[in-house]
Amino acid sequence: MDAIDQRIVAQLVKDARSSYAEIGKVVSLSAPAVKRRVDRLLETGVLRGFTAVVNPEALGWGTEAFVEVFCESNISPDRIRQRLEPLPEVVAAYTVSGAADAIVHLRAANIHHLEDALERLRAVDMVSRTVSTVVLSTLLERPPAPEPR
Repeated sequence: MDAIDQRIVAQLVKDARSSYAEIGKVVSLSAPAVKRRVDRLLETGVLRGFTAVVNPEALGWGTEAFVEVFCESNISPDRIRQRLEPLPEVVAAYTVSGAADAIVHLRAANIHHLEDALERLRAVDMVSRTVSTVVLSTLLERPPAPEPR
């Protein structure tokens, strides 16, 4: 990724609806040249796609928690992912270092829905215990910068 690619990514992060011509003006390239670069960024996995950023609260998913998941015995990350995928409240899951085997990000409509989701998570056959932290407010949330800081 060169400096022009980084500027293209920065423009797409700023506004993914920007046309190739608009991006071209910012990076001093023609629209077809920008398209070729965007296609290459998609092919190489730098860009994973384009999406709308939705406010979860506006859709009724305003309660969230981060849950440390402790598994019975040694479980592969792929198996953990397979067991978590069926739970619609799981919006992200990560393997982590430390005592927990994974961290799970849950979203729910309200505290009662969250409690139900936690109970279903705890009932997954590989889970031995969980430690939950309910989010009170979001202080900072931002997309990754095109250039490492």
